[in-house]
Amino acid sequence: MTKVTIGEDNASLQRISEKCIDCGQCLETCKSKNHLVSEDCINCGQCIMTCPMGALVPKYNYKEVFANIYDEEKITVVSISPAVRVAIGDEFGFAPGEFLERKLVGVLKNLGFDYVLDTTFGADLTIMEEATELVNRIKRNENLPMFTSCCPSWVFYMEKYHPEDLNHLSTCKSPIGMQGAIIKSYFAKMKNLNPFDIVTVSLAPCVSKKSEIKNDSNNDYVITTSELAMLIREQEIDFKMCEEKEFDSLLGKGSGAGVIFGTSGGVMEAALRTAYYLLNKKSAPKDFFELKSIRGNAPIKEANVDLGTLKIKVAVVYGISNIEKIYESLSEYTFVEVMTCPTGCIGGGGQPILPMQRVASTIEARSKSLYENDASLKNRSSYENKDVKKVRETLEEKTKVLLYQEYADKSHLLKVVNKE
Repeated sequence: MTKVTIGEDNASLQRISEKCIDCGQCLETCKSKNHLVSEDCINCGQCIMTCPMGALVPKYNYKEVFANIYDEEKITVVSISPAVRVAIGDEFGFAPGEFLERKLVGVLKNLGFDYVLDTTFGADLTIMEEATELVNRIKRNENLPMFTSCCPSWVFYMEKYHPEDLNHLSTCKSPIGMQGAIIKSYFAKMKNLNPFDIVTVSLAPCVSKKSEIKNDSNNDYVITTSELAMLIREQEIDFKMCEEKEFDSLLGKGSGAGVIFGTSGGVMEAALRTAYYLLNKKSAPKDFFELKSIRGNAPIKEANVDLGTLKIKVAVVYGISNIEKIYESLSEYTFVEVMTCPTGCIGGGGQPILPMQRVASTIEARSKSLYENDASLKNRSSYENKDVKKVRETLEEKTKVLLYQEYADKSHLLKVVNKE
């Protein structure tokens, strides 16, 4: 076996066979970055980023999305993930990491989407539920450490390789999962829309999200940053000349905590800001808004955090090969963030392909841009998002169920046990 096996039913990525030269780079990437073998794909798409021939690409959905935009019976709602707005510029000649949020909203409006929303709203909602879950687990001293559940490849890995520890995963859906649920319930009701007419589209840096929504009726499509660039070019839209616009209301702007979800350590930092508030009924100290010990490009980071009423030890890890290195010692932590892609979502498999010599500096620029945007905002904690608070207070019990997920033992899907 010289290359990664990609089944026809893989919802995340595909191989253009005529471009493949059997160089084995994809298999090497799978082994080195995720400590896996080719038959055990977890859909992260990192092989896309290292294929020298461009033979590996996301499973394209952008043409289907565009067809829905021009279906007069459909209402298309697109949500933008944080990591996209600092990466799309690489496709159109902007400086690495340039924050193009308002420009991107304008481009999507130009393409014809009916509503353009901010996925950081879903991130704030995720944090409110996840931080609450963390605090409750700490108080009860059960199912600790708690693992983040935002990364679908990490969740899939746990279901396949460590099903005995699934109770350690947070039960909260990812921001995309929560966003879709709210759009087809709360948002539809507020806008007097028929949920069955709504087509939800998530604009993400990640190909794994395509697999995540496979059985989710609230999320119809995921298109990646690179797919969006293809669509923009095919429609002959001049990205640089598009007018800047604002997100639509109701599910509009999220907090700074939601913005930093896009980089390694961001979910942890966002959750701790709100966990401190939940425990102490007051805002976290100033240093909680710049937790340097869990920022940066190191693949494994840890910190001792004073939550006021108690102290906890946390870890931030990206790359499955790195989580494997410390898996046996995870019990010493209370909370663990895991992302599959290098430096988090900003290094996702659906981001623009970069020359190898520019990868590190560009990734660093993207991370810096997200943190700078967070620092510039008035509301930097999820609990300060008044619209999220309103949504949580308004949701009926049956709707709240839509914000959570269940896991299953998928070890039977392992095709090769030996990882050597």
